[in-house]
Parts: sequence; C-alpha cells; structure tokens
Amino acid sequence: MKTYQDFLRHILNHGKEKRDRTGTGTLSTFGYQMRFDLSEGFPLLTTKKVHFKSIVHELLWFIQGDTNIRYLVKNGVRIWNEWPYQTYKKSDAFQGESMKAFVQKIKEDEAFAKKWGDLGPVYGKQWRNFEGKTRSVDQLKWLLEEMQSNPHSRRLIMNSWNPTEISDMALPPCHMMVQFYINEGVLSAQLYQRSADAFLGIPFNIASYALLTMMMAHVLDLKPGTFVHSIGDAHIYHNHMEQVKTQLERTPRPLPTVTFDEPLKSLFDFSYDTIHLNDYDPHPPLKGKVSV
Repeated sequence: MKTYQDFLRHILNHGKEKRDRTGTGTLSTFGYQMRFDLSEGFPLLTTKKVHFKSIVHELLWFIQGDTNIRYLVKNGVRIWNEWPYQTYKKSDAFQGESMKAFVQKIKEDEAFAKKWGDLGPVYGKQWRNFEGKTRSVDQLKWLLEEMQSNPHSRRLIMNSWNPTEISDMALPPCHMMVQFYINEGVLSAQLYQRSADAFLGIPFNIASYALLTMMMAHVLDLKPGTFVHSIGDAHIYHNHMEQVKTQLERTPRPLPTVTFDEPLKSLFDFSYDTIHLNDYDPHPPLKGKVSV
C-alpha cells in the first residue's frame, strides 16, 4: 500500500495547521486522489493490522439500511459507539455508566438500544430510503437494477448527503457519494469523501468501498476494475502523528485477496460468513483515539 503511504507523506509535506470541530487540531490539505487496481489484490493496509471483521459488518449494516449500532455491537464492532454514548451522557437518563456498561445495555436491552443506539438517518438510511420532496428512493436497489439494464449509464451514482436530514444525523456523511463505471465487462468505482481522517478512517474507507465494488462485480458477473478515492479535506489529527510516522517507517507487504462463496446472485445474499480474507500478513496494530 505504497499509495496510502504517499498520501500520508503528502499531508505531512504540504499540510497546514487547521482547527476542527472536535478541538483536537489537524494538519490538513485539500484535494487528493488515490487509485487502486483491484486486480492486483485487495487494498487492505499492511503497514498496520486493520480489523477486517469490522469493515465487513459495517458494510453489511449499510446494505441492510440499518442505522442502529445494536447490530454492530452484537457482532463485536465498536467503531460507531462513541457518538451515541456521547449523546447518552448529555441526557437526563445518564447514570454514570461507563462506555463498556453502555455498550452492554445496547447489546442486551432492545428497548434501550432503540432509544439510545440509533444514529439518525446516516448511511444505511440514505442508501436504502433517500427521502425527497414527494417520494423516497431505494438507491442501492435502483443502482443494481440500472447496472443490469443500462450498464453504460453515466448516472450510476449513490449519494449519502441529504441536506434535509443532516441535522438529524449523529455524524454527517464523510464518504458521501460513489459513482460506478462499467466498460468492457469491468466494474470500477469512484468515491468522493468530504472529510478524511487519514490514520483511523481512510484505511476503513478504502477497504469498504473496494469490497462493495467487488461484491457488486461478483453478482453482476463483471470483473472488478479500479477503485478511485477522491478526497476533500484530508487531515492527520495531532494525536495520531506518532502512529503515522511509525507506519511510514514500515515496508508494505503483499496485498491479501478476498473471495466469496458460491452461488451468490444478489448483493443482499452476502453475509459475514460468505466473505473470506486470504493471505493477510500485516504489521502489528497501531491504536489511536477517535475524535468525536
């Protein structure tokens, strides 16, 4: 993943100090693009271990149209816990519970999870039920049907940025629009991401949309092509600088591969057990605190 290391170097070499919503502070640049040839392997970072299980379950969660963290919690995925926990801490219902106790309540108490585990109309809601003035659209279902009936369309787009619902979201979409491109039996995708946490978020985002592209190609009987990642505000948080420097000292290792069980005829047939990561040999994990 030299491409990713080049991205980090670009921010370190050209970034400027920039204040941010979380108060942590960042080194920030604007406008960057990475390209990944999916025929060369699955673009999962090897300069640190990335939790593939979380990537898969989060993507399946999006595809299901779910916005409540209970599914993630029950599957051991913690990446969205901070936002509902912070909301709960500010409420009159908060009784001093730790994050661990809060998550346990989400897992065991369906009523509690329904009230405190929902993130609002985030990605899954927009993918499966994008509400307009007069009607709502299942963008993901439409996209799959359009790919089959009109593969040369320049409108193969799925959008998560719904201005009418931004204020109701725990976190407005960072990876906000993806466009697919089919030519000569090959499926490629380009993601636009408005805000990119280079250390914690971007490795997940690359792998997630590369996996989505490969899953779509699989069920449409196409070959996966190129994943293009276009970024607006690309930043490194100040409290991630040491981890970034460590990654840049590490030599990337060969990319793993991803395979799927057969037969899978629909994107909605995928489950965690049907997706397999092969030959992943990363450097050790590097931890970092998420800025909320």
